[in-house]
Amino acid sequence: MRTYKKDNLKKLFVTIGLLILVNIIGHFWFHRFDLTKDKRYTLSPVSLDIIEQVKEPLYVDVFLEGQFPGEFKRLQTETRQLLEEFKAYNTEIEFRFINPVDDSEGMEEQKRQLIYDLFKLNGVIKSEKEEKEIKQSIAGVTDLNKAIQDTFLGNGMLPINVTLEDKGKQTQEVVFPWAIATYKNRTVKIPLLKNLMGASTQNKVESSVQHMEYAFANAFNIVTNQKEKKVAVIKGNGEMHDLLMADFIKQVREQYYIGTFTLDSVANQPAESAAALKKYDLAIIAKPKEKFSDAEKQVLDQFVINGGKTLWLMDAVNIEMDSLYNENGATLAYPNDVNLNDMFFKYGFRIEPELIKDEQATPIKLATGQEGSGTQYTQYFWKYAPLIYPSEKDANPIVKNLDGIKFDFANPIDVLQNDIKKTVLLKSSPFSKPIGTPVEVKLNMVSEEATKADYANSKGGFPVALLLEGKFSSVFKNRVKAFDDRSFKDEGVNNKMIVISDGDVIRNQLDKNYQPLELGYDKWVGAMYGNKEFAMNCVNYLLDDNGLISIRSKNVSLAALDKTKVYDNYTQSQIITIGVPLIILLVFGLLFTFLRKRKYSR
Repeated sequence: MRTYKKDNLKKLFVTIGLLILVNIIGHFWFHRFDLTKDKRYTLSPVSLDIIEQVKEPLYVDVFLEGQFPGEFKRLQTETRQLLEEFKAYNTEIEFRFINPVDDSEGMEEQKRQLIYDLFKLNGVIKSEKEEKEIKQSIAGVTDLNKAIQDTFLGNGMLPINVTLEDKGKQTQEVVFPWAIATYKNRTVKIPLLKNLMGASTQNKVESSVQHMEYAFANAFNIVTNQKEKKVAVIKGNGEMHDLLMADFIKQVREQYYIGTFTLDSVANQPAESAAALKKYDLAIIAKPKEKFSDAEKQVLDQFVINGGKTLWLMDAVNIEMDSLYNENGATLAYPNDVNLNDMFFKYGFRIEPELIKDEQATPIKLATGQEGSGTQYTQYFWKYAPLIYPSEKDANPIVKNLDGIKFDFANPIDVLQNDIKKTVLLKSSPFSKPIGTPVEVKLNMVSEEATKADYANSKGGFPVALLLEGKFSSVFKNRVKAFDDRSFKDEGVNNKMIVISDGDVIRNQLDKNYQPLELGYDKWVGAMYGNKEFAMNCVNYLLDDNGLISIRSKNVSLAALDKTKVYDNYTQSQIITIGVPLIILLVFGLLFTFLRKRKYSR
């Protein structure tokens, strides 16, 4: 018996020693094992670099709490597991799941704090006085649920209604697929559900999970780092009005410094203007309609040569949708030459002064009915407004898994051969063709019926968004300069630019009070397109020094249950998932008891 006790004690001490040793090793060598095939829980090096910068508590409030259908439960689970992964690498990251409309006891104070956080997100609180006034106002709110929903809507965080189904019984629930991250005095919103037009809830959730790491890593990067990069919106040549791209500018301002840079000063002080523009990191040229002078071109050219990034949003044809709404329902589309063709040719592309007519189009609403009767509106597909989906095959991270993007009167981009690397980001559908200009465009074309023969001589797939990367050569190389510039360079450093052959990609509509609506939202047909995410991805890619956008290349595959099969085999499924494990447990228990009795009864 004494020997038996000694053996047991020896085993105990060995076990304790091994546990201590494992803990010591774990303290100095941290590693998490991801056994999933797609490595969905393995954080990218970029994400790890970002969360390493978190030195103080970073709070994440996730609003996915409550009774959800299976797809949203999956989204909730994936969100929780990803945040647990972030927290495992940095304990300063704290997160909680909140039901914004939970009426249970003790939730009042939490709701008031949530309203305050949402006010901070909206940028309303700018001083201690405003902070005090808002806190007093929140303290007097009686209907907290309504106040919360109003602040969500005020921040563009739209809730969605989902239907819960259980064996034919349906109930409606409101889901807030959003999160907010707060670090020190900065707060940022995080969308958790991608709004893919026409996609099933399952497809939306799968797409959202694929980009969830990017969404959180990008948000953490925004709140933990002070703004550094500067963006210039070029003006002076009839560019788009700020009100028409207000939502885009607002979104850019959340991450970067942004301001207007007018080229009017180039006429009097060209060298000084060129030096001033070089202080910016990105120049956005949005839909110019007036010709650039040679001096203005030289300023832009030297900005590119010295490493400045550029986002060109160009219209090679002059036509606006508003000009069609007249008595004749027609207008003339004609070439829009802004004197940049030689510069673009040197860089390696050309925008053709043609309109793309595409069978894969977005709808417009037109008044129909007999004169004198009540006005009725009918939707028609407008073939000069292509709905362009990114190619899933080898898609660039900028456009990977994006929803359809709405274009208006887009032009084909001709890709030229030179030493610059070119990547076509977006192109029209196979059933598209170019229409030469000048040409009369009429609204009554919506009634045209197309056949395959109409596109027999067109190859389709015309590029409308192009990424260029490499060392650009100056258009003024071996040419007379527009003005003397001692810092002039013929050859540039490694650089990149994006060209989009439609300025309206970043154009937002206005409501009845002439306030900007969210970019990508079409108030006439009630559709939401992927323009906003695409435009911001372009900006982030051009200014992304840490490679954050590369996370978008991650592929995640979610296995989903077939609901029809589950309902058809409901009893069988219950027997397999509940009955069989209980039977196995019962058999194991009886067998264990029998063997134990037989062993010790001797």
